[in-house]
Amino acid sequence: MSSTDSPEVGPLGPGHAPAKDPLKGLRGVLSGTLIMEAIVLGLAMLVILKVDAGAMWTTPNIAFVGGLALAHLVLAFLQRFSWGLPAALVLQVIGLAGFLIHWSIGVVVVIFILVWWYVLTLRRNLIERMRRGLLTTQHLDAK
Repeated sequence: MSSTDSPEVGPLGPGHAPAKDPLKGLRGVLSGTLIMEAIVLGLAMLVILKVDAGAMWTTPNIAFVGGLALAHLVLAFLQRFSWGLPAALVLQVIGLAGFLIHWSIGVVVVIFILVWWYVLTLRRNLIERMRRGLLTTQHLDAK
């Protein structure tokens, strides 16, 4: 690898591993997002009950939305595992089937997909900043 191919690093150099793992804090954001989504999906069950005088209040619809909400809640506590984030993204794709139940449930899922896109953008930027040595805690002396 020549000097022109080396990645750009901060003015203090690449530094060492951060004193505190910033991705651990990001996992908290991921868990919080999953819990919020579970709450919203649980409340969306009221939409199913009230829309069209309960015509959509069928066992498959209740099972799908309730199961999806429960899966989000359980997965919120499993974000510490390496497969937690990909599983959360798979839940977002599965949630798009909510359009088949009622458009409002699909719209809720699309809004949360946009939230996930934003969080993943933040994660990508954080990892890039760590790689380049731009985090403050990468240059503090360990005591």
